[in-house]
Amino acid sequence: MRYPRFYDPQHFCLDKEYELADDATQHIRVLRLKAGLNIILFNGKGGQFTATLIDVQKRSCTVKINTFTKTENESPLHLHLGQVISRGDRMEFIIQKSVELGVNEITPLLSERCGVKVNVERMCKKHLQWQKIAIAACEQSGRNIIPIIHRPQQMQDWCAEKSNAVALTLHPKAKLSIKTLPDNINNVRLLIGPEGGLSDTEITVTKNLDFTEILLGPRILRTETATLSAISTLQFRFGDLA
Repeated sequence: MRYPRFYDPQHFCLDKEYELADDATQHIRVLRLKAGLNIILFNGKGGQFTATLIDVQKRSCTVKINTFTKTENESPLHLHLGQVISRGDRMEFIIQKSVELGVNEITPLLSERCGVKVNVERMCKKHLQWQKIAIAACEQSGRNIIPIIHRPQQMQDWCAEKSNAVALTLHPKAKLSIKTLPDNINNVRLLIGPEGGLSDTEITVTKNLDFTEILLGPRILRTETATLSAISTLQFRFGDLA
């Protein structure tokens, strides 16, 4: 039997009772779970706990921690996605599915053609929302380590950050593909542009910063399709997708 999974950042100890955080309590109430049922808890520090619901009230839930299992479902490939922010709910969709596919870090990016107005207050709210989406994706997919959703930044600044990772960017006229990359890759920074693509100036910037252009195939893909296709292919080649 698969138990419902919930995130709670508390430090749990075995055989002790805890009142759960508000978000976990709300989810339990929505699912109408009753006292006496078993659930799974994870706090983002690795591993997961089985717990029993002791008391379920309108605004609070109490559990008893039963066991701890050092279960990890992390890919051997460390993948940092630099995604130019998409319009509407596409960005939320990309974050959700990227986390399910095993991405470790996501940085929302601003570029010449991203089509999103920069508003500090709005971006702060979006950042909190994106982090919650990542947590929910971990609850669903069985991950116990929560990916980092960084604050939005300019594409050029992200590309210029020092890193030992292999830097890749999708380009419809690239000569290389993921299958032509070397075999011993375990750390990737993947840049995905907006719906209208990167500008010529931005493409020049990525080349000067040693980003390798790769091609997924002969068809032009929407940005969300390109992102998930690239992540899946990288996980199949270097990660844990069978």
